[in-house]
Amino acid sequence: MFSTGQLIFGLLFFIVFVIAVASQYRKDKKIHKAHYKGSIWILIAFISFIALIVAVKFLLS
Repeated sequence: MFSTGQLIFGLLFFIVFVIAVASQYRKDKKIHKAHYKGSIWILIAFISFIALIVAVKFLLS
């Protein structure tokens, strides 16, 4: 399936990727708070809309 070298590379890549994403998120946290105020309401509306679609699908089938 995968060689030992490929598994080691995949594991190391994953670890470094997660560390890089986490560090960039910490740097951008202040900027996101300033520029994306109220975006949580858009997320809630989107999730509610999807839940409504799923509910209608189950009620009508």
